[in-house]
Amino acid sequence: MFQNWSIRPARSIFAGYLVLALLIIGSLPQDGWAIILPSDFASSQRAEDLKKLQTFLESKVVRQRLSDLGMPQEEVHLKLAQLSDQEIHQLSQHTELLLPGGDALGFIIAVLIVAILVVILLQLTGHRVIVTK
Repeated sequence: MFQNWSIRPARSIFAGYLVLALLIIGSLPQDGWAIILPSDFASSQRAEDLKKLQTFLESKVVRQRLSDLGMPQEEVHLKLAQLSDQEIHQLSQHTELLLPGGDALGFIIAVLIVAILVVILLQLTGHRVIVTK
């Protein structure tokens, strides 16, 4: 009993220092945390966003809708070239949400993971699933 008595104050002091350190680190503004980016980051980001937009605009449904609205492909490409980097990035992010069936693979993977987890849970609890015709 006396052996643990000398360790308890050391543990509580350590816990206090740990709490204090976490409070100090948590109170620092995140804007002050910076990373070094390569010099061609903006141009590579723009090229990547333009590639996504080109893929979206080459879709048969989008191309047909734009032509129905009276916008030929050449005019679309001219307007796209006039956009700033920020506007292209924002448009690229929005087009990912608009693609029909754009994230079907993610949905299928999520359904498979849930099914596997259900089977594992049933096996661990001792239940059996019997499929009959």
